Amino acid sequence: MPKHKVTIFKPYNFSEGEKIRIDGGSRGGDWEVVGISDRKVKLRCPISNREFEWNRFCYQAEILDDGEWPMKD
Repeated sequence: MPKHKVTIFKPYNFSEGEKIRIDGGSRGGDWEVVGISDRKVKLRCPISNREFEWNRFCYQAEILDDGEWPMKD
């Protein structure tokens, strides 16, 4: 069987209270995880405090132990 370069994506396992940064896309920016279900994740913007609930969509790419959050423009 031939070998190929394969990119594997795994859904991210969110935790309530977690501070995350989405890099790119229409949901890009800093968020706090405020709710989790089997299919949905609820995120709060740390600047406006607005909350949004979306189908789970994130995949882990990198973890920063000393990252600034929220990022200043």
